[in-house]
Amino acid sequence: MHTEDGDFLLVLESQGKKDERKRGSWPYYLSYLYEKYRCEPVLVVMTQSSSTARWAAEPIRFGLPGWSSLVVRPMVLGPDQVPVITDEKDAVRDPSLAVLSAITHGRGPGVAAILGPLAAALETVDPASAALLAQLVTSGLVDSQAKEIWRDLMAPVKYFYQNPVADQLRDEGRIQDRVEMTLRILELRGIQVSDSVRLRVQACTDLDQLKIWSERAVRVTDPADLFTPDQPE
Repeated sequence: MHTEDGDFLLVLESQGKKDERKRGSWPYYLSYLYEKYRCEPVLVVMTQSSSTARWAAEPIRFGLPGWSSLVVRPMVLGPDQVPVITDEKDAVRDPSLAVLSAITHGRGPGVAAILGPLAAALETVDPASAALLAQLVTSGLVDSQAKEIWRDLMAPVKYFYQNPVADQLRDEGRIQDRVEMTLRILELRGIQVSDSVRLRVQACTDLDQLKIWSERAVRVTDPADLFTPDQPE
């Protein structure tokens, strides 16, 4: 993201509910991304729940009382921070805000009134931007009904992001980033990773599985525990 204050790396997180594990994994992800890209990351948490928004907005502090060694303050966008946009003219005027409206309010029987104008608005912007915004909506929607409506709206649109080759390249990039992140988290924590564990992580092509492993990497003391299901509390 280019701004008058410099370049920043946006880290977008769609959060369905409170998850205290994120208060440990978010700082790791931000540190990892800064070390890799040398660009200051900005964590943006998007949610459809007001209570989850309040939880996510609480600063994450590590260190002595009154002398924090590390502070993470997510930028939170929830239903109380983003307006509902159902008018096509408003969506065309600010497609990015319309995208955030869909992600933070996109559930329930009235979701079509938000997604319909947004789909029309994306037809008025350049294809590259439209593809990026459409993919952001696809990733950010959590309601099954909303996802189905959005798929139907996007079906006739030939955006680049729907191209199978583009999908493959994007997925490969995400997988590689998650593999590197999982192993790097362990290394930053001073945990020695055996060749067998490293090869198993590098061989995985399941993005959901890699996400689980990267979150476990924040907590485990033995790298082999990456592959052990979390025990219920």
